[in-house]
Amino acid sequence: MQQSTGHYRAGMPHLSLTGLSENWLLKECGHRHWEALAADTARRVPDFIADDGRRSYAAFTALSLRGAALDGIDENDTFDIDTTLCRVGPVRHFSTHRIAGSQHTVATLSMMSTFVNRVEAGNNRSVVRAAFKALAGDIVPLPADAVTMSEAGKRIRNGDLRDIVDMADIARDASGNGPAVTFTPCPNNDFNGADFLYFASFAAYVDRAEWQVHRFLNPPLTARRDMFFHGNINVGDSLDVRFSAHAVNDEALVHWCEISRASDGRKIADVVTKKRWRRE
Repeated sequence: MQQSTGHYRAGMPHLSLTGLSENWLLKECGHRHWEALAADTARRVPDFIADDGRRSYAAFTALSLRGAALDGIDENDTFDIDTTLCRVGPVRHFSTHRIAGSQHTVATLSMMSTFVNRVEAGNNRSVVRAAFKALAGDIVPLPADAVTMSEAGKRIRNGDLRDIVDMADIARDASGNGPAVTFTPCPNNDFNGADFLYFASFAAYVDRAEWQVHRFLNPPLTARRDMFFHGNINVGDSLDVRFSAHAVNDEALVHWCEISRASDGRKIADVVTKKRWRRE
């Protein structure tokens, strides 16, 4: 198990219109997860070569953001990210990141990863789970949060939102033809250094789709986000972001988006989001 703490002062790269940037936070915690993997496997840098000789990367299979009060961080505020990572399977790792301001916890982010590589160089549709005969780090039982995340991921593949959405009146589009927005990701901004569509870009496209559909005069704040990843895309391919269920009331906005790649229609992610209205 690896534990570490990062210390930050909020500047423009860390902030958005609504407080601490969720997009920055996802990227930073993903980086902390990656660095913790290196430390946990006794590596100086996170460089992983699988048994077949291919370079391998830790792809996130699920993440869960809880208790988000990102508007609690303002310009020049100091905050910490406490990270804990453990190995929960031969190639799976689970991390938790507690984001805390000077007086209170701002959010908690849980992340599950598995090692993957490409069967065909340059083709993100050929990704498979990597194999390692020897990978340092003791395997521990799944923490309770990881069990909940894994079970939720299995259910949502079949459209079952139990234990994710806490609003009973969320309306699922029975026709399967809810509002959809299509995007073509930009290689300079949306893909990472491993040439995959960056996991944080999935949340960004859900937010862009929400903005295209609703255009709220007072943009809401993320309170909770659950993301489950099933695949990736190649540069030049497009994404269809479809609102398969949604609810809006005086307290919150909730929606479930299914993200598919346009080239073959395969669903590559489920994203369930709950937002609250900004305080005046």
